[in-house]
Amino acid sequence: MTILNSRTAQFGNFLRDHAHWLRKLQWVVVFFYLFLLIIPTLVSLPDESARVFNHLVIFAQFAFWGIWWPFVLISMLLMGRVWCGWFCPEGMLTEWASERGRNHPIPRWMRWQGWPFVAFACTTVYGQLLSVYQYPLAAMLVLGGSTVAAVGVGYWYGRSKRVWCRYLCPVNGVFNLLAKLAPWHYKVDVDAWKAPQQKVIPVNCAPLVPMRNMQGATECHMCGRCSDYRGAITLSVRSPEAEITQFSKGSGWETVLILFGLMGLAVGAFQWTASPWLVDAKQMMAEWLVNREIFWPLQDNAPWWILTHYPEVNDSFSWLDGGLIVAYIGCSMLFLGGSLYLCLKLADWMLPKRDALSVHKLTQSFIPAAACGVFLGLSALTVNLLKHEGVATAWAPAVRAVLLSLALLWSLRLFWRLASQRTMQWWPRLGALALASLGLAVYGWAWVLLFFVWA
Repeated sequence: MTILNSRTAQFGNFLRDHAHWLRKLQWVVVFFYLFLLIIPTLVSLPDESARVFNHLVIFAQFAFWGIWWPFVLISMLLMGRVWCGWFCPEGMLTEWASERGRNHPIPRWMRWQGWPFVAFACTTVYGQLLSVYQYPLAAMLVLGGSTVAAVGVGYWYGRSKRVWCRYLCPVNGVFNLLAKLAPWHYKVDVDAWKAPQQKVIPVNCAPLVPMRNMQGATECHMCGRCSDYRGAITLSVRSPEAEITQFSKGSGWETVLILFGLMGLAVGAFQWTASPWLVDAKQMMAEWLVNREIFWPLQDNAPWWILTHYPEVNDSFSWLDGGLIVAYIGCSMLFLGGSLYLCLKLADWMLPKRDALSVHKLTQSFIPAAACGVFLGLSALTVNLLKHEGVATAWAPAVRAVLLSLALLWSLRLFWRLASQRTMQWWPRLGALALASLGLAVYGWAWVLLFFVWA
């Protein structure tokens, strides 16, 4: 372990010493990102014969949603927020704009802790209404709109900082949660920090992390700029469970994002396209409207930037479709999130040493299950595109079952460890574990329906 930590620390210093090359790499990603975002909007939509390597729209779709986003999530679990610090085009552009911007102070409203959930929820629902995974115009509006906002915030606020990333990025909260499971982080030696220093060269921490008090990988972008700063900050290896079991206390808004966002809303967003319940509800509502001669909800005349509208490929949403999609996602969020929270609240009640944050601390144990669900949902498009290319995908159900099972078991293991920190008595821990298992069983069943029942 000593040799591993030594080499890991050397890699952190390497990143610090080659920051200029890292920035050049980020510019390469920026240009590739803009190419995939803009150019596909200038070509015609693909037909059934289009493939990844003969149509730019399909290629961009596969690059963005089949490879890019699913494996960004994987990178958070394996290496922390290296995507943010090494590759992210929005992070690069907002910092670049901030270096040349107006340097206004960050307003109080921007520091509201609820933005990660609100931004994630709004972006997810809006993306579903526009069919962001299928159409380049929708992708340019959702992703490109976020990029334009990142540049604007960077230009107006802060000085050489990533204010957008710290407070308003729609996936910042998700990345914060996933990075808690990363097996490495920048460790701060408090005694070395306090030691007298002959000369200290200031370090610009772009994501505004309080370096002196940094304990985990949640907000750190892993860029390496602070490596060996004051002889106190070192890139180090740790247990993937260390941050949740030792440092992370959780918060109300993190609980909302985990349970109602990643484990509720996201399930509904991935599930509605295959749900027979939505089809039945639409048929029932349509009959009710027709019987009363109310026809405007059945029209598909909304512009593409409000609801999916591509009549040239026979794909347009009616106002009824849009309302039912929002209702389905909202009901999924409330049912799954509410069920999970109720189980955790009862489990917390069974354990001693309760306080204002204890249920939020227990919620942190559900991060592996939440992360796996979002990955499975995003990778479903990867599998569908591979199938369209003629690649055999018979392995997919087994892999999904194994990944979901392992994630649920990991969450239960984390829950057991957190419960053990509050009592060593068996009966309250087993009772709390049974309640946590019940909540995760409901969540797991939602994915079983999508991948094995409705498939």
